[in-house]
Amino acid sequence: MSPIAAVSMVLQGESVAETTVRDESSEDQAFTRFVKEAEPRLSHALAAAYGPEVGAEATADAFVWAWEHWDRVRDMKNAAGYLYRVGQSKARRYFRPRKLFPSAGADGVDATLPILLEELSKNQRVATVLIHAYGYTERETADILGLSRWTVRTHAERGLARLQEALGVKAHA
Repeated sequence: MSPIAAVSMVLQGESVAETTVRDESSEDQAFTRFVKEAEPRLSHALAAAYGPEVGAEATADAFVWAWEHWDRVRDMKNAAGYLYRVGQSKARRYFRPRKLFPSAGADGVDATLPILLEELSKNQRVATVLIHAYGYTERETADILGLSRWTVRTHAERGLARLQEALGVKAHA
């Protein structure tokens, strides 16, 4: 199985069986392990920044770029954070002014939440969604965004405060 096929499988929610990895070169194995480890964080961050559709495309494009430059990427200290930046660049070609988030349905989410999320700055939106919706730590979010933990905390606090104010929700004391 090619590494690009492994990326495709992971992005589609399928797991790459260990038996398929057994016959691959060590470089292919290392890349497959990297994708399995980094993909959830990267896809969540890019989906929070650009919406689910563009985020998924940008994630796939970032991993294709990573495979093409694997000799450089494998030695990076924060490869997932670097790929977040690659994904941001790749997302530009998909960007058309449109709604980032689909309208909320009957799943218990306030219908105005997607609209309010779009009104936050990109950093506030990504930090707020990753920390408060996906349960990432401030450190994990800081690593993927390439920001300091304190900057991420500020973005998440301000984003959450703006959402709470707009929704008329009082913060817990």
